[in-house]
Amino acid sequence: MMLTPVTADESAYLAADEAVDHTHPLVRETAARLSARTDGDLTAYARAAYEFVRDAIPHSADVDDWRLTWRASDVLAQGVGICHAKSHALVALLRAEGIPAGFCYQKLNVLHGLIALRLPGARRWVRQDARGNKPGVNAQFSLDREQLAFSVWPEKGECDYPVLYAEPHPVVLRALRQARDRAHLWHLLDTAL
Repeated sequence: MMLTPVTADESAYLAADEAVDHTHPLVRETAARLSARTDGDLTAYARAAYEFVRDAIPHSADVDDWRLTWRASDVLAQGVGICHAKSHALVALLRAEGIPAGFCYQKLNVLHGLIALRLPGARRWVRQDARGNKPGVNAQFSLDREQLAFSVWPEKGECDYPVLYAEPHPVVLRALRQARDRAHLWHLLDTAL
């Protein structure tokens, strides 16, 4: 899918903010640990960061965990998150090593969060979905062909939003900040942007 960045300023896709707190010691420590295994190869690092978030941090709905995380550092500390929180963690880990990354969304029966990255020297942004695999979900890291957790069904009113956000969408952040737990979040989170 061709994405339209909200800004041409690539530094926006490297910035830290409240949700993407890639200057936090835990984020830096995790990034350094993953980077040490990849010998400075940014493609290998991007894959390692993706697989770490996808596989080592379970999606809270899959493990029936009611805790709600939204800051990247909290996702890493608590080891759990929904798709949006896991996206915050993955973007923070990528940005911590200088890889531009941003946020994308799908309108399914809920609003689903994923990310896009652009490796240095690459011309296009590539979406990645670190939601976490389970029976019926097989997302994989790929720079050639998207293999996301979910395909959209336009006949059901679903869609891929073509916008690449430098920061988490305000609709998502508002719901994550206000929700008491994951059950409450489903009542607060809009189903569309």
